[in-house]
This record gives sequence, C-alpha cells and structure tokens, in this order.
Amino acid sequence: MANRCEICGKGSMTGNLVSHSNIKTKRVSKPNVQRIKVVVDGTPTRLRVCTRCLRSGKVQKRTK
Repeated sequence: MANRCEICGKGSMTGNLVSHSNIKTKRVSKPNVQRIKVVVDGTPTRLRVCTRCLRSGKVQKRTK
C-alpha cells in the first residue's frame, strides 16, 4: 500500500542525509497520511488523506 494522499497525490520524497563528515546516505521523508471516513458525492467512504488536505478543507469529514 503506497503512502500517498488520494486527494492531492502527495507521496514520499527521497533525499540525502548528510553527516558532519559530509558522507551522504539515502533517506525517505513520508507525508502525514491519515485513513479517515469522508463524504464523497453524498456517500461515506474511507480515504487516505494527508493532514494538509484535511486542514485546508479539501475534504469533508463524515459526521455521525
């Protein structure tokens, strides 16, 4: 299962971790993805959504 937001498509990023002696090793930074119940076209479904999409209001959380 990919660590990717189903709304904006944000996924993992790779880069280098650089030590004091300038040795480079690969590192991965992952987005903060939550699995929540949201309302899509009037029906409640489960989506994997990043917290930025939740905060900005791109997704409407399901209410009980």
